[in-house]
Formats: sequence, structure tokens, C-alpha cells
Amino acid sequence: MSDFFVYCGLAGDTDPGRFWSAGLYRSRNADGRWESIGGNLGTEPHVFAILADPRYSGRVTIGTHDGVWRSDDAGNSWRRLSAPKPELGVWSLARHPNDADTLFAGYEPCAIYRSNDGGATWSKLRVDTSFPAVSVDPDIPKRVISIAVDPGNLREMYASIEVGGLLRSLDGGESWENIIDGLYIDEGFVDIHSVVVNPRRPGQLTIASRFGVFRSDDKGARWRNLKAPLMRPVGSYCRVLRYAPDGNTLYLAAANDFDGDRGALFISDDNGAYWRQAEPGVALKTPIFGLAVDPNNANHVFYSSKIGQLIHSRDRGRTWAVNPLPAGAGHVFSLAAG
Repeated sequence: MSDFFVYCGLAGDTDPGRFWSAGLYRSRNADGRWESIGGNLGTEPHVFAILADPRYSGRVTIGTHDGVWRSDDAGNSWRRLSAPKPELGVWSLARHPNDADTLFAGYEPCAIYRSNDGGATWSKLRVDTSFPAVSVDPDIPKRVISIAVDPGNLREMYASIEVGGLLRSLDGGESWENIIDGLYIDEGFVDIHSVVVNPRRPGQLTIASRFGVFRSDDKGARWRNLKAPLMRPVGSYCRVLRYAPDGNTLYLAAANDFDGDRGALFISDDNGAYWRQAEPGVALKTPIFGLAVDPNNANHVFYSSKIGQLIHSRDRGRTWAVNPLPAGAGHVFSLAAG
């Protein structure tokens, strides 16, 4: 088996008065000791997003509070890419499923940038859509925290907004519309944390929200509740979704609240029809914000609590091992393997 690294990024909520952490760590093969590599950027970064490159061992890109950075040697050294410095943070990074040199970066306040040359140059996409009225209070953030491209229809793209609905483009990102809006009385119903497109079923979307997991089979026109296990009566706080390449195995990071005291990883082997809970043998006392599937080995699955309990499986979730980050390393917001 070839060696790989797992990367954990520390960050926090950009809302005034909330927690704020910084740092970046790596572990060889998920079970090696953790090394702090954030200082290699010159200052400890607030890391909201991490994207490994399956083509090049050691190439990793991170989204931070002051821009997008790239390492080609597994984090020993870094260079800043030309993507603009954000006002608050680069919350998401994604790679085009058919063109590995096309990258997307999601910002706070809401903006999306695209690079067609592997990150050398970037252009801003025209994301001038409106947001649901219930979410337009100036104190409610607009973060692009997940971006997905439909592998079956490559001009169809989606971006989840915390807090502000789900954006869709049908022309490769040239124009966008908000496809989750309505007569809501609570902004939680348009607080969309993650969007994934089934790699085997074009047009089938799944989203994770503040109150559960929902599925559309028609590019977002209609939705149904996938009935994720309830961790609180109103519906679980669902943060991250990841697919295995087979299009049937779906992972969900959930909790009983954003600042909750219980987290869980749920796994569906039948594309959301039934869920089972991972049993890592350790109590998760925080939500899970970091969740990753190794792009070079779908059997490798990783997730982390906010307080740095890195949990990993080499057999697609049948068995688990725990490799906690060093004491004091908390607020894990991003995770990747490669």
C-alpha cells in the first residue's frame, strides 16, 4: 500500500464573538504521529477547506482566512495562489470531475471563483442571485461551504449556502439561481451545509441542512426527506455528506446541534434508503465538521470531531481506529486525505 497523508485544518466561526482557532496538521497513513505544519505558511492559518490532488502525491490545496494556498510536498512548503484574499474566508474547494485542472473556491461573503489552469489564475463567476427573505438579515452570514458538479451533466453545478439556500447553474457557472426559497419563518430551513451529486445518477442531489438530509431526483425541482436518524426532535444537525465512487455508499456527519455535545457518523449502503451508525468505540462529544473519503482508495474513510478525535477506517466503515490530534488542537473544520 502506498503511503498517504491525512490533513486536519483548524478554523472557527467567523461570526463576531464566537470561537476562532488556527492550525494545520498532518498524519502519515492516518495512524502516524501528528505534525503541525501550519507554521510553514509563515503564520498559523484558519483552514476552512482542504483539497488533495489524486494525481500527485503530496499536492494539497487549502482555503484559509487570507486566501488559497498550495503545497506540492505534503505541506513542507507552501505558496499562495492568485485567488483573491477573502473578506472573511475561503470555505470550500472543489475539483471538476472531468477536468482535474479546473478548480472552484467558495467564499464568505458569498462568491465563487474558478481556475481553469490548476490554480494559476482565477476568475470570479457571476453569482448575483437573491437569497430567501428569511435569511437576509445583515447578521446572518452567506458562506459558500460546498460546491458540486454533476459528473453526468458537466455544465450543471450546485453550491450550498450557510445561510441562504442552494444555488444552481445549468451553464457551467456563467449564471446562477437560488432553488431553495419559500415561505419560511426560520432561517434554519435554508441553512444548507453540504451538497453532493450522485456520481452514478445524473441529476440526483442530496443536501445536508440544519434540520436533516433531503434528496432531489430532478436537479432540485422537488425534494423528499431521507429521514436521517434523529439526534434531536426537530431533526439532526447535518453538516457534511460524502459519496463513495459506487454511488450507493453515502456518509453523513451529524450532531444534535452546531454547538452540540453529541456527534455521529451515519452510513448508508443503499443510497440513503437505510442508515447505520458508525461505532468507533469512542464517544463523540462534539459535531463532526471533517469528513473525507480517500480519492485513491474508496475503502479509506476519515472523520473528526471538533476537538480532534480523528477516526479512520480501512474497510469502508466496518471497523475503526482512533488517532487523536495533540492535546489542545481543537475546532477541526476541514479534513482531507491524499
